[in-house]
Amino acid sequence: MDQYVVFGNPIGHSKSPLIHRLFAEQTGEYLEYATLLAPLDAFSDCAWGFFKQGSGANVTVPFKEEAYRLCDSLTPRAQRAGAVNTLSKLEDGTLQGDNTDGAGLVRDLTVNAGVELAGKRILILGAGGAVRGVLEPLLAHQPQSVVVANRTVEKAEQLAHEFDELGPVVASGFAWLHEPVDLIINATSASLAGELPPIADSLVEAGRTACYDMMYAKAPTPFCQWAANLGAAKVLDGLGMLAEQAAEAFFIWRGVRPDTAPVLAELRRQLARG
Repeated sequence: MDQYVVFGNPIGHSKSPLIHRLFAEQTGEYLEYATLLAPLDAFSDCAWGFFKQGSGANVTVPFKEEAYRLCDSLTPRAQRAGAVNTLSKLEDGTLQGDNTDGAGLVRDLTVNAGVELAGKRILILGAGGAVRGVLEPLLAHQPQSVVVANRTVEKAEQLAHEFDELGPVVASGFAWLHEPVDLIINATSASLAGELPPIADSLVEAGRTACYDMMYAKAPTPFCQWAANLGAAKVLDGLGMLAEQAAEAFFIWRGVRPDTAPVLAELRRQLARG
């Protein structure tokens, strides 16, 4: 039986085994999928050990950059992202790296939530690896503008410079922004700390602005609560992105795209139960 894992540290909380088990049941694919706690100082050894038998793997924090360096070949979107979250062992035994995070985010926004991206003003909060992974697919939808805002403006400027050939992307500090936008994506880790990025309420126009937090939790994240209080047109968390990036990985490995709707519904049920 084909074997797959998700590498991470920590990894016990991962929902990936459940997601891929449900995908396999739905599509009639025959596979095993488990978690694998990789040592912080020995990811490469751990990965190569698994791939003596294994067929593919997902990679989560803190190993996405190490996975990028591990690969024999990279897809164009993984090259652009500078990080890998999906590993595939090819027929010749080499490892190919891909990054499905951006595709997962865009599919969740456009297909699941019905958010239009073309011609829209998009604000992304943060300038870390999560942003690097999603800029290319967002820009491919031809928004009017993408602003990358960060505490350290230089990091945002570096990202804007790297991606400006793909579309209208500029950098900003948090405090510089006041005009309403069509979509705000929170890619900072502030929600994990129970905090809100230092942004102006005026960025949200009630009934128009959609707000998306890449994080998710049983209760609304501080960012989602803030958006709801301001009357945002849509308030979305990152659980759909998790399901969609997994579906993209499943498609890469198995050649069949699962239906995420029932899987996402089950994830919501389990999250609500805590």
